Amino acid sequence: MTRFLVGTRKGLFRVEKQGPGQWTIADSWFLGDPVPMVLAQKQGDDILACLDLGHFGNKMRRTRDGGVTWREEIAPAYPEQAEGVKEVDPVRGLEVPWSVKLLWSLAAGPDGTLWCGTIPGGLFRSEDDGATWSLVESLWYDERRKKWSGGGYDFAGIHSILIHPGNPQHITVGVSVGGVWQSQDGGASWEVIGEGLRAEYMPPEMAHDPEAQDPHVIVSCAAAPEQLWMQHHNGIFRSHDWGRTWTEFHDVKPAVFGFAVAVHPKDPETAWFVPAIKDEQRIPAEARPVVTRTQDGGKSFTILSEGLPEPPAYDLVFRHALDINGDGSVLAFGSTTGSLWISEDQGESWQVVSEHLPPIYCVCADQ
Repeated sequence: MTRFLVGTRKGLFRVEKQGPGQWTIADSWFLGDPVPMVLAQKQGDDILACLDLGHFGNKMRRTRDGGVTWREEIAPAYPEQAEGVKEVDPVRGLEVPWSVKLLWSLAAGPDGTLWCGTIPGGLFRSEDDGATWSLVESLWYDERRKKWSGGGYDFAGIHSILIHPGNPQHITVGVSVGGVWQSQDGGASWEVIGEGLRAEYMPPEMAHDPEAQDPHVIVSCAAAPEQLWMQHHNGIFRSHDWGRTWTEFHDVKPAVFGFAVAVHPKDPETAWFVPAIKDEQRIPAEARPVVTRTQDGGKSFTILSEGLPEPPAYDLVFRHALDINGDGSVLAFGSTTGSLWISEDQGESWQVVSEHLPPIYCVCADQ
C-alpha cells in the first residue's frame, strides 16, 4: 500500500488511500512542532523524524511500529569548537556556528549506514542504526568547504545525499551553496564535481566554478542510479555519469527556477518539476501552480495543471516536498500554503487531499 509522510511546520502527517481515488490524512504526530525531514524504511514501520524545536534544539524521534509508539533518539551534534578557530561565511560575513541549525536531509545506504546532512554544511554518519552519530570530519575540515555560502538560509547546508545502491562507499552530496561533492571511499576523501553546471548569479569568469553552484536538490533514478536530475537555482540539469558532467535545459516553460524534482524510479527519461518565476519572485508564473514533466530526457517538457488551483494561487513547493512511490504509480507534492496534491496518472491530473495543512516542508513516500 502506498502512503506518504508529510512533514510540516506544525507536525507530521500520514496520507493513505482509502479507496479508488480516495486519499485521506490517516495519522498525525508531533502537532505544533516543525518536522523538516523524515526517512521511512521497512514499508513505513521504521520512521526517523527530525524535529526543529527552536531553543530546545534539533531532535530526532523514531518509531519501529509504524507510529504506534515513538522514542527520542540521539541527534547529530558537532564537536566542541577549538579555541581561536573562527570561520566566516564568505557572502554574508556571519560567523559559521559549530552547532546544528537544521537537520535537513536523511539517507540510508545499502549496508544500513544512516546519513544526515545539516545546516551548517555538516555530514553525519551512523553505523549503529542511529544510536550514535559521527561528523564526517574529512568534509567538515576540508579547506575548500570554507568557500561554501548560505543560499536561502544564512549558512550553507547539505540537502541531498545519494548513496550508490551497489556500493555504499560511493556517496554524492548536494550543497547549497557549494556544488556537488563525491566520495569513492566512504567519505574518507572528497572531490568537487559538476562539469557543465552554470551559476548565472556569478561573474562570467566564475559561472562554471563547481564550488559556486547552488543545486536546490538532486535525485537519482532507482533503476539507473547513475542517471541524476537536478533542480538548480537557475536551471534544470541532467547527468548520465553520477554527476561528473551535466547538461542544462534552457527555455523550459513557464520557468526554469524552482526547488523540487522527482524522477521516475524505473525510467530515467521521466522527471517532474514544480516551477516558480525566479529567486526574487518565488511564486508560480501568472499565479498558476503547475507541474512540468519530461518523458524524453529533457528534449521536451509538458505543462500539467489539471486539478491544480486556478489563478490567483501562490503556492511554492520546497525542495523536499515532491516525491514518487517505489513503482512510479503515485506522485505527491505539498506547498508552503498547506495544500497537498496526489496524482495517480503520472501527473496528467491531480486531486487535492488537503488545503489546510501547515506549510509543508517535505513529502516522503512511506512504503
